[in-house]
Amino acid sequence: MRFTELDLPPQVQHGIEAQGFENLTPVQQQAVPIALAGKDVAAQAQTGTGKTAAFLIALFTRLLNDPQQTSSNPRALVMAPTRELVVQICEDAKNIGADCLLKIVPIFGGIDYERQRKLLTDGVDVIIATPGRLIDYAKQKVFSFNCIEVLVIDEADRMFDMGFISDLRYILRRLPSFEKRQTMLFSATLSPRVMELAYDFMNNAEKVQIEPEQVTAKLVEQVVYHVGYKEKLPLLLGLLSGRMADGRVMLFANTKRETEYVTQVLQANNYKAAQISGDISQAKRMRILQEFKDGKLHVLVATDVASRGIHIADVTHVVNYDVPQDQEDYVHRIGRTARAGAAGLAITMADENLVFHLPAIEEYIGTKIPSEVPEEALFCWNYQRPQLKKKTPAQRKASSVRRGGRPAGKPASKGPGKGTKVSGKAAEITGNKPHRRRPNRRKSTPKPENRDS
Repeated sequence: MRFTELDLPPQVQHGIEAQGFENLTPVQQQAVPIALAGKDVAAQAQTGTGKTAAFLIALFTRLLNDPQQTSSNPRALVMAPTRELVVQICEDAKNIGADCLLKIVPIFGGIDYERQRKLLTDGVDVIIATPGRLIDYAKQKVFSFNCIEVLVIDEADRMFDMGFISDLRYILRRLPSFEKRQTMLFSATLSPRVMELAYDFMNNAEKVQIEPEQVTAKLVEQVVYHVGYKEKLPLLLGLLSGRMADGRVMLFANTKRETEYVTQVLQANNYKAAQISGDISQAKRMRILQEFKDGKLHVLVATDVASRGIHIADVTHVVNYDVPQDQEDYVHRIGRTARAGAAGLAITMADENLVFHLPAIEEYIGTKIPSEVPEEALFCWNYQRPQLKKKTPAQRKASSVRRGGRPAGKPASKGPGKGTKVSGKAAEITGNKPHRRRPNRRKSTPKPENRDS
């Protein structure tokens, strides 16, 4: 089915053509006609299948068919679990809706609070947000939920995983009733808890599910290399100098510590690499992502915080440096490549510590992943180890304080010494019992022994 066959406003058709979209993907073929008819949709859609375009097309069409003046109260709300996903949806919305003249505002933590507040007060048609900061602005009455006509919940399963479900329910209870708005829910799985959310807050939602064989993108070539833990770095460096030399690589590890060390090794060996994880500031994360999109970085190293919501069209390789412990994370990781009809390669390094997660992943995706033991020629054993930075005195002092110690050179505080009187009130504060003077007792003199007896 082609987009030109849909009854869409000219502004939306222009945006679709500008992005080079011609044919609808399977999830779009099922979900878009239902949404254009004004019905609620609960869709199972994996990353990279075109779900973002599906709900944006329906959302823009509804707003344009009933034009209203922009105000401080939004007409549409898109909820997403991560800041990266919010940024990506906002970028797609501005591209597809370039001619729609709708004001789109992203709301998420980690960047200027007052600036986002002013964007809302200046007028907004569509808010794309994570739950936390949005609730903060709503409680301050910066805007109202009363005018919401369209609600989109993206990555609903991830909302549960990240502990946002209570925040999401808080927002849903303050929206107009489900008869007065249209709701579209997208999730990697339509699990019972996701469907419970649909039953509670949607108006007889029509379910759209993709067949199991479409869980992973068809154009992603997958391979598992069975290696020891200490062989992973030499194999990675060998691949980067060989079959991945001319590609754009996203590498995923399970912990922030692992991403930091891998990034340091890559940089020490003259690879243009950078790392993003949950504790890096939003401004820095956005700068790193932009550099990766612009081709200034060869390798982007990340934890699973980056596995969802990042659309970079030219990612040629995904490396699972660690086997993910959650099978859905595997799908989202490898979904960073083979996007928009391109081909890609996903390499998983299965070491002795994490290989036991593979069976669950293969069962979930419904196929056996080809595996092999890499040839010796693929390894690069001669590589530069990174120079680990020594902590400065200030860092050592801060680390000591965080561990519960005291700064170097500062004597331990002394409590009341032996024999010091502490009043009852002071004892309550310090936790010491009041000192009580013992009565003087005369030492008894032992009776002399009677030597005659």
